[in-house]
Order: sequence, then structure tokens, then C-alpha cells
Amino acid sequence: MMRVGFSSCAALALAAFITPAAAKVASSSDSGFAVSHTASVKAPPATVWAALLTPGKWWNGEHSWSQDAANLTLAAKPGGCFCETLPNGGFAEHARVIFAAPDKSLRLSGALGPLQGEALTGTLTVTLAPASGGTTLTFDYVVGGYARFPLTSIAAPVDGVIGEQHARLVRFVETGKP
Repeated sequence: MMRVGFSSCAALALAAFITPAAAKVASSSDSGFAVSHTASVKAPPATVWAALLTPGKWWNGEHSWSQDAANLTLAAKPGGCFCETLPNGGFAEHARVIFAAPDKSLRLSGALGPLQGEALTGTLTVTLAPASGGTTLTFDYVVGGYARFPLTSIAAPVDGVIGEQHARLVRFVETGKP
């Protein structure tokens, strides 16, 4: 997600610039892509779930329209919103909750950041599985549809952003700091 006022091309260029070189894309084609990140978290699923629902504490504000993660909220209920409050009464709906199994899985539907202005569908599935010493936390983000740019060109930058947020959630759960 980029600051309001950026064109899609500028946002794509910026995303490409900040993407880590080791970004991994699970699959990619002209019609879409999938990215996946998995890590072990030294905390029980209930603790990870509670942290997941407070994105304002762990999401990187640079990947928001307001540049302030404190403006982000996530409501794990039917039709719940991963939303952002903007100045002057504005808002952004980043994604909508379409499935929630507390302490196990959360699924959101939404084309994030510069993808939002295109005819794309994005589905982010967050899976929490009990593991020895804690929880296995997985983010799977699948995007498909029509865009005015090649989807293969944005797969790696999106992977970098999703991977960053995944790592920040893991750090937040384990240390209290993203």
C-alpha cells in the first residue's frame, strides 16, 4: 500500500525498489501469482491470533495510505474490515474478512496497495498451526484478474511486502516490537 496520490506506475516502481533481493514467489503467470511465507513463532496460537487482530501494532506504516500503522484495524467477524482511518473522515478498506476460525485461520479478500485500483482479486489466508514450542504461522496471498501492467512484474514486490508484514508479526509476538 502506498501513499495516496501515487500513480500505479510510481507505486510499482517504489515497491520494486524496496523489495528484498531474496523475495520468493510461489507461482506466477500472466493471469496472477501466489506468494507464501511460513515461520515458527514461540507462542501459542491464541497469542498469535490476538496479535494478528491488532495490525496497528505490527504492520509497517510505510505500506499504508496514511503512513501510520496506528490507523489500521482488523475485525474478525462476518464481513469484518481490515480498514484504515484517513484524515478528514476518509478511510481505506484494504480487505474484507471472509472466513475466521479463531486461533486457526483467517481469510481476507482484497487487492492490497497498488493492486486495489485494478480489476484484481486478492485472497490472503493466514494459518496458525500448533507446533512444538509454539505456532507455525503461514501467510498465503493469491492474486488474479486483469491489470494494466504485467502481473508477473509485481509478484516479487508484493511478495516482499507480504513477507515483511509476516516477519513483523512474528517479531511482535515474540518481542513486543515489530
